[in-house]
Parts: sequence; structure tokens; C-alpha cells
Amino acid sequence: MRTATGKLLFVVLLMIASTNFYGCGYNKLVTMEEGVNSAWSQVENQYQRRADLIPNLVSTVQGSADFEKSTLTEVTDARSKVGQMKLSADDLSDPQKFQAFQQAQDQLSSALSRLLVVSENYPNLKSNENFLQLQSQLEGTENRISVERRRFNEMVQSYNSEVRSFPTLISAKIFGFKEKEYFKSVAGSDKAPDVNFDFNKKDGK
Repeated sequence: MRTATGKLLFVVLLMIASTNFYGCGYNKLVTMEEGVNSAWSQVENQYQRRADLIPNLVSTVQGSADFEKSTLTEVTDARSKVGQMKLSADDLSDPQKFQAFQQAQDQLSSALSRLLVVSENYPNLKSNENFLQLQSQLEGTENRISVERRRFNEMVQSYNSEVRSFPTLISAKIFGFKEKEYFKSVAGSDKAPDVNFDFNKKDGK
């Protein structure tokens, strides 16, 4: 009899605790954190797509005689550094890791922009179909990166606001929900790099 009463009391206490956790926003925090993680995976997918395009782009550009080697080196070095930067969903609350990741990705964006601008000085590249296709794919990927970063920031903003709000902050502290980092607005990071070319432009005009 005591055992049955003890089990019943345990169930009742569990139901009360569950109700309290729900009232303090625990379930909502779980859902919102999953949303942040999902948005982060989309950012990663677009960054990986860009990284996958670069070897073919570099190979195509290398075929152009006397192309600026320093520009190619900058791109390949930046891509290598990005490849070494692994940021999991668990690292999204680590300011130092997140900042290092963003800096590496932004440096690659800058290096690619410079490569494509320099490529304008090489007429054979302007008529290279493979180069034009890669340029178009890269432009589309940069646009998608910008969109996914913005979406990620929006998800993080909502999540962080919930983590700091009462009474949800009680559950956040108890269960270890931490605020996430944002992509910061630095030069060129709030929009896709301009990789369009005016192939009809006359030299000197």
C-alpha cells in the first residue's frame, strides 16, 4: 500500500514539476534552441558550398597566363584556414570561437572578391565559359550566405531575448541554456560581395 501511495505521490510531483518547467518556458527554450541550431546548419551548408567551388575556380584562373599569383595564394590560404575552423552548435555560445570562425569566413569573402575583381583584367577569362559559370554560382552562394546569416541572427535574437526574460531565465539557468553569439556587422559582412562584371565595358571607359 505504501509503495502504491509513494508511486502516486511521485507521479503527482512529476506532473507538478513538469507544469512548472513549462510555465517557466523550458519547452519553449528547447524549441527555440533547436531553431537556432537548424539555422546554423543552413549557414554551414552555404559556407561548405562556397568552399567546394573554390578549387575549380582557382584551377580555371590559374590557366590564365601571368595571373597574379599573390591573389591566388591569398584565396587558397584563406580557404585552408576556413577548413581548419570547425564550429559546432555547442560552440555558438563561445564568443572567442565564434569570432574566430566569422573572421576566417570574412577573410575568405574578401579574398574571393579581390580575385574576381583582378580577373576583370584578363580578357581570356571573360570569355571562359567555365569561369563565367563559377562566377555565377559563387555570386548565388554569397547571396545565400548573406540570407542565412541574417536568418540565423534573427533566430538568435529571439532565443537570447527568451533566455534573458523572466520567468524563463529560471529554466535557462537551471538547465544551462546560454545566450548565443551573433554574426557581427563588419565591412562587407552585412551583404554579399559584389562579384558582378560589366563585360561590355570598354577599356578606359
